[in-house]
Amino acid sequence: MALTGISLSSPPPFSPPHTDAPEHWAERFLLAGPGGEECLRFGTPLDRDALRALVEGQAERLSAAGLGPGGTVALRLPPSTAFVTVLLASWRLRAQVILLDHRLTAHEIDLAVERLAPQVLVGSAHRPSGSLRGFSEVEPVAVRLSNGRPAGTGHALVQLSSGSTGPAKVIARTASDLIRELGCYQQLVDFPGEGERVVLLSSVVHVLGLVGGLLNSLHARAPLTVPERMTAAGILATVAADDRPTTVIGVPFHAELLSGTAAPPPLPQLRRMIVAGELVRPGLPDLFTARYGVPLGTMYGMTELGVIATDLTAGLHPAKEPVAGMELRMVEGELQIRTAASPYPGLDDPTRWSDGWLHTRDAAVLDRATGRVTVLGRRDSQVSIGGLKVDLTEVEQTLAALPGVREAVVVFDAGAVEAYLAVEEGADPALVQDGLAGRLAAYKRPRRLAFLPLLPRTATGKLLRDPAALRDAATAAVPT
Repeated sequence: MALTGISLSSPPPFSPPHTDAPEHWAERFLLAGPGGEECLRFGTPLDRDALRALVEGQAERLSAAGLGPGGTVALRLPPSTAFVTVLLASWRLRAQVILLDHRLTAHEIDLAVERLAPQVLVGSAHRPSGSLRGFSEVEPVAVRLSNGRPAGTGHALVQLSSGSTGPAKVIARTASDLIRELGCYQQLVDFPGEGERVVLLSSVVHVLGLVGGLLNSLHARAPLTVPERMTAAGILATVAADDRPTTVIGVPFHAELLSGTAAPPPLPQLRRMIVAGELVRPGLPDLFTARYGVPLGTMYGMTELGVIATDLTAGLHPAKEPVAGMELRMVEGELQIRTAASPYPGLDDPTRWSDGWLHTRDAAVLDRATGRVTVLGRRDSQVSIGGLKVDLTEVEQTLAALPGVREAVVVFDAGAVEAYLAVEEGADPALVQDGLAGRLAAYKRPRRLAFLPLLPRTATGKLLRDPAALRDAATAAVPT
């Protein structure tokens, strides 16, 4: 479907969700297509007629729970047919959708619900499958929340980029913004399109898996498959199970996993793998190509904007070519991108967005001659673990709030999160660990907890944050 002839100008300061986009946009851009055409495969293939029928059924159930135009609904569902159908049904009802990672703890979900106040919360009637499962078979349950509020902005999608609390972590996008991003993917000749197939490894609650994977596959008519097992063998078996040209979409962790397979089977249908979410280590593209004979493409993007720049042929690494329409600039070593409006609803923070420019907080190099960008890494406390965003400040504040903990410093070093705690005399480390497990999702928890009587400080009295110095202090301290 062509995207031409559609006005994607930014909406007024407030209008109900979806009013900035063409009427019935979800049906036109995501659900339309020949009825018998396969579009999704979570274990069992699903064609478009079946998908439309499931979406219709979910819309009726959501309406019965009180969801309607301008309403708000939070989804806490694992990757599944249920996730897709509830998401599309909510948009069909012209509601604002809040995505909550199903791996968050009950404590984190409660905090998010308290802050965002959805009118309806959709969860699973059954506990999701184990961590190595790519998808789950779940029955969605919609619950009406007494303290929920209708949408206060015209955004169709709300995501939590790095934590469950704090306005700085709430990111919203309009329906026209999602359509714009689909248009960006349509212009990338090396991104999967009609007649091809996508094997998705990325989480569908994060921007790459959601828009680059799920929504683009529906729009471009490139059937999407999620492996049953997220192991190297499970992923390779999924690629081998179909003869159509296949692109694998994931994060660098997945590329590392597949590159570790010494003798992978012949996969003539594999076209390429595309990764995003964090920096790719030097040497990985060449190693992946040596294993599979196809390029490891990379992308740079943000939850706030979606895809920003790409190197899908691995010919520019580590540089990337900005997608059409992106205007980039460098200010004091920080990459900034022009945007019509702030993606942070209710937040007036000029360090994040000001005068039409989004402050990415990424260090980068911008080549004036070619326009290509090389991203060097984060300039703030947000890091990426296996493609999942972790805010070190959130982890630090959660630790410091635990009983028996006086102070906490959380650092990221050598690919892992480490925490150093000053605890009260007699504090039980096991209780601290148990308390942390109840408050933070597993992927956010530090790989190492060091307990010290006092945390080292700089000459000016500030807490020391140098990982090497902290490790030395922990080694010298008497274990508690």
